Amino acid sequence: MGQAERYTVSMDGRLLAKFDALSQKRGYGNRSEAIRDLIRAALVEQQWEDESGKVAATVTLVYDHHSHEVADRLTHMQHHHSNVVVATTHVHLDNNNCLEVVILRGQCKEVRSLAEKLIALKGIKHGKATWTTEGHEIW
Repeated sequence: MGQAERYTVSMDGRLLAKFDALSQKRGYGNRSEAIRDLIRAALVEQQWEDESGKVAATVTLVYDHHSHEVADRLTHMQHHHSNVVVATTHVHLDNNNCLEVVILRGQCKEVRSLAEKLIALKGIKHGKATWTTEGHEIW
């Protein structure tokens, strides 16, 4: 990390009070770290807008484990995208439901496409992708 630089930000006191309350609730020790995380999040978002870059993502899926077709389709899709799928974690939530987390890494366009296909797969009860970065472009 480079040398820290100081700056001043002016804003309405009511907005600042809400920001301070939110920062405290999320466990930030000070405003600076909270603002740094907001900036990093914006930089990650920008990186995802450039579909040519390398990125990472997690895809969380919940499905009925009695539906073997879903598990088979998930496995099939992951095998056919082994250049993007880094790892998969499978957890039995109860007698009926499984949670699967698929970690993806690669070219943005391909990662996004696979994530969306996994979430849209018939039989998935709930799916959510979390877009992140390899970390190179946010320092």
